[in-house]
Amino acid sequence: MPTTLARTQPDVGRYVSDARRERYFEACDAVYALGAPARAEEDVETPFGTTHVYRYGPALDDAPARTPIVLVHGAGSCSAMWYPNTPALSADRPVYAIDTPGDPGRSVQREPIHDPARAAEWLDATLAGLGLDRVHLVGSSYGGWLALNQAHRKPDRLASVTLLDPGGLEKVGLRFFLWIFAGLFATFAPKALRPRLAAWLEQPVLTVPELRTMIRTAVAAYRIRRPAPLPLTEEELATVRTPLYLVLGKRSLLVHPHRQAERVPRLIPCARAEIISDTGHGPQIDHAEEVNRRMLNFIASAD
Repeated sequence: MPTTLARTQPDVGRYVSDARRERYFEACDAVYALGAPARAEEDVETPFGTTHVYRYGPALDDAPARTPIVLVHGAGSCSAMWYPNTPALSADRPVYAIDTPGDPGRSVQREPIHDPARAAEWLDATLAGLGLDRVHLVGSSYGGWLALNQAHRKPDRLASVTLLDPGGLEKVGLRFFLWIFAGLFATFAPKALRPRLAAWLEQPVLTVPELRTMIRTAVAAYRIRRPAPLPLTEEELATVRTPLYLVLGKRSLLVHPHRQAERVPRLIPCARAEIISDTGHGPQIDHAEEVNRRMLNFIASAD
């Protein structure tokens, strides 16, 4: 396991102390336990530091010859957030879940990743280090921006891209940041109030004790450093040639779902978009079974 980050580099993500880092890892492990058990963990060296990766699914010797899925999590989190999805996605094909450098997790950032080109270089180096020449890339929220950025800048390893209520389609508005802060403050609410707040804010984290602990521990333990999810221009979106599946929450506060469901397939002919009702920014958590089924159907069609 890589050691604590060098504290002399101000532009990289870091834990504030070894003790808080270990408490966060304990909280993460409790969330990982809610999903499929990881078959292996691997550290991949890149020009930007060490990327920690979890592998799920069949043993390599038993795995069918199917293109693997690679999962990229949202901002301020780690790959533990995929616990509702790893059992279904890894049932009969390899799945790799990446901890993004600059966000809390077991990756160790050593060099800044401040712009989209460097973000694409990091992800390509990680896939190369894993020996993956062809993958189905799935990204949620900020991870959706990373996946969309990859499809624009370094698509050669991509068989398909799935974007779950992603960044990168429009400027992030004040309403989204207010929602984030409201959800964080709500984690401190009395237990009896949390289900009502979870429904009102559409924040499932409030009703899953392990998730709530992980998020609260991350805020105290880690100082985030990562590229801003700048929206891609229409000209940049039009360069995408990778089959793309856009999944949006009907009540998303990150994007305007109906606007983007029309816009993205118009600009990217190989794209399709769907809106999931009765959810906001976390369709793969709120409606895991349904979204897992839809993702697998899309991935099978891309194969």
